[in-house]
Amino acid sequence: MQFDQLKRREFIALLIALLGGAAAWLPGAHAQAPQQTTIGFLSSGSPRAFASFVAAYYQGVRELGYVEGQNIVTTYAWAEGDYGKLDALANDLVRRQVKLIVASGGLVSARAAMKATATIPIVFISGFDPVEVGLVANLSRPGGNATGVSVFTTELQPKQLQMLYELGPKIQTVGVLVNPGAITSDLDAKRLMSAAQSGGYPLRFFRASTESEIEAAFVAITEQKVSALMIAADPFFNTRRDQIVALAVHHAIPVLYPWREYVDTGGLMSYGSELTWAYHVAGQYSARILNGAKPGDLPVQQPTRYTLVINLRTARALGLTVPRRLLAFADEVIE
Repeated sequence: MQFDQLKRREFIALLIALLGGAAAWLPGAHAQAPQQTTIGFLSSGSPRAFASFVAAYYQGVRELGYVEGQNIVTTYAWAEGDYGKLDALANDLVRRQVKLIVASGGLVSARAAMKATATIPIVFISGFDPVEVGLVANLSRPGGNATGVSVFTTELQPKQLQMLYELGPKIQTVGVLVNPGAITSDLDAKRLMSAAQSGGYPLRFFRASTESEIEAAFVAITEQKVSALMIAADPFFNTRRDQIVALAVHHAIPVLYPWREYVDTGGLMSYGSELTWAYHVAGQYSARILNGAKPGDLPVQQPTRYTLVINLRTARALGLTVPRRLLAFADEVIE
């Protein structure tokens, strides 16, 4: 084939291939390849549901000089919503001698990682006060081998409950969907009951830890004529976003979710911090630790703002008129 018949990009690709092949024969060529550091990514969730969070994490890592496949390589350990797998997955990462463990998907992942090792650095993303639940000794100086990001989901629940009742007089009784297998389900229930009693709000709890139990819970919610629903900020529910949103639409139940990702899927409204922000910060912290920082010296990061997102298309489908006061308070309205 004549040179002038080759497309420019084909010629460049051929040239790179030839140069690459020649370089392989040069003395010391393999010794000059960048050394890769192995990161263990432990998650209670699933790859599909957490894809945007993983992308945000690696954006944070890249900003400080680490690129997947070049100077770092990741070993993933997904529990797929089965919390009973987390201890074994964490222990396997330790056996693989990873240099750092990212504990993603809540307190259950963080505790599994910390149980598995007291020496390998851990960066967690958790929804609860990490001091209260024993992950760190202090927010500003955690000490030990763990630090990370706390999105403080439990503290927002009274405000979320109030927002549901502000939807109007049709909201007579609110239900809460919780995972009985979660470490913090009792803490969630206690704080919500206290908030409900203070505000004079009727409140009922529904429990689910499997896909079939989620479906059964929505049937019970409908049968008991619950007016609206809150979803606990549990990682298992986050892996079942599509199912939960579809059931809410099918049963025509107004639902307030802990994360905006539910609203992007078609949910009515969410109020909370941005999970992508939390994972981005976790990525930056991971890079800083790989660069020599000690986890115990890095303060646990907390959100500085919370966002209310309302999907008016879903509201119209439910025959619901969102009050102007709530719309004015919203950070984003999906028309």
